[in-house]
Amino acid sequence: MSLLRHIRQCNAYRPERFVPLLHDGARLGLVRRDNAALLRRFPAVFAVEEDAVRLVAEGDFAALSHAVDAVVESLVGEGVIPKWRNEFFSVAPRWGLAPHFKLDRGAVPFFGTRGYGVHLNGWRRAAKGIELWVGRRAPNKKVAPNQLDNLVAGGIDHEHGLAATLVKEAQEEAAIAPDLIARAVPVGALAYRTETKLGLRDDVLFTYDLETPADFTPRNTDGEIVAFDLRDAAAVVTQLRESDDFKFNVNLVIIDFAIRHGLVTPEDPEYLDLVTGLRRPFD
Repeated sequence: MSLLRHIRQCNAYRPERFVPLLHDGARLGLVRRDNAALLRRFPAVFAVEEDAVRLVAEGDFAALSHAVDAVVESLVGEGVIPKWRNEFFSVAPRWGLAPHFKLDRGAVPFFGTRGYGVHLNGWRRAAKGIELWVGRRAPNKKVAPNQLDNLVAGGIDHEHGLAATLVKEAQEEAAIAPDLIARAVPVGALAYRTETKLGLRDDVLFTYDLETPADFTPRNTDGEIVAFDLRDAAAVVTQLRESDDFKFNVNLVIIDFAIRHGLVTPEDPEYLDLVTGLRRPFD
């Protein structure tokens, strides 16, 4: 079967179904047209036009965050948007720019704002080749319950930067000590844009590799991962080809790892499509 199908599945959306979310001349998100229609009931916060949704509430970061959150709370009460433990994501036109407001994580797909996360490939050298640490997600996870995952993964919320998120998630998900996670190597960023039941996932994943020592065994501390296995990396790639066992975006992270470590080579007929497909334009 195909590795490329995972990239295509993660980029399955129709642009004509969405309109931009604009504020101060910047695009902050992509709102599906049916979601845009729901925002007409909040004219003090959003102006819904034929080809755009404009944030018209006035004020600074705190005022805008409060105004948007009031809309979110109304939609949560109606069952339109799920509440996500009061975890907020920053909303900005691009990575590194000042955020215009913060948004409850559960509402991010509804507004199609860009979400950022970190994913860590934990790997080890073995006599037969490279081995990968694979986690199994808890059955009560909101997204991809019981599916397979990277050693560490998590969203970058408003309270934490990139480095702090990596350290926090490494400790919570795999009990990785600070001195070990400090050895993690940044290896790139992957992007995808896919339609969901709620709206649009427009995500960027900052990826890291960590070569783990022979005496390291991960241990989950936050209940999100129920088990870890150390698996032959080539066999993991075969599993990706033949199944949908891994969380949808984790497939991308492992495909990228496989390319960089020679587990998928230029002889693969999908190679060029895989290499280019992992990094869609950051528009």
